[in-house]
Amino acid sequence: MAYFDESFTRFFNQLKKHNHRDWFIQNKSDYEKNVKLPFEQLVGDLIGRMQKLSPGFHLEIKDAIFRQHRDIRFSPDKSPYKTYVSAVIGPGGRKNMTDPGMYLQLEAATVSIFGGIYRPEKESLSKIRTAIMEQPAEVERLKKDKKFVALYGKLHGETNKVLPPEFREAVKNEPLIAHKQFYFTTKYDDGKTLLRKDLLDFIMKHHEAGRPWTEFLYRAVHA
Repeated sequence: MAYFDESFTRFFNQLKKHNHRDWFIQNKSDYEKNVKLPFEQLVGDLIGRMQKLSPGFHLEIKDAIFRQHRDIRFSPDKSPYKTYVSAVIGPGGRKNMTDPGMYLQLEAATVSIFGGIYRPEKESLSKIRTAIMEQPAEVERLKKDKKFVALYGKLHGETNKVLPPEFREAVKNEPLIAHKQFYFTTKYDDGKTLLRKDLLDFIMKHHEAGRPWTEFLYRAVHA
């Protein structure tokens, strides 16, 4: 089943040209029918699939999806609406950016899939670095996992030039220890991926490829 059709793409292409309240209100029924409702269905189905893989996982759709309005308080760009839909499917949903999970963003013709942990707290960061330092064989296995490499390539993240003393020797052998973010990502901007009939399976394939890293990071944070 295809969740989206050309109406989704057309809505966001038009929103980019008319990003103001009057236009959005005039086209709200189009947004509700062709953007909001199918995206909620997709996110709900993804949550259902992930619950089958991890029976203890629970998340409400409303807690996963970000609001359409932009936070313009501190931005020079005062456009009121995002030109994409997005959700965090992981512990706590969009309100929890400190645990590993999946971030999904759909634009007019683009599907972006992220995984890992983007904003670890200070204590969590130390725990992740410790886990990487103490489990070099496991880290090497995860880095070379064929499914992960094929879909994501590698872990990304900003790094610290200065590390706490306990990590300064270990980082010489494992550069990941210098990271202060641990995420992986891929993007499909061919305009066709969004319209796939097997979009749910396609996204779940990515989730399963990144799951070993996600579980490693989760164990580290909650050790």
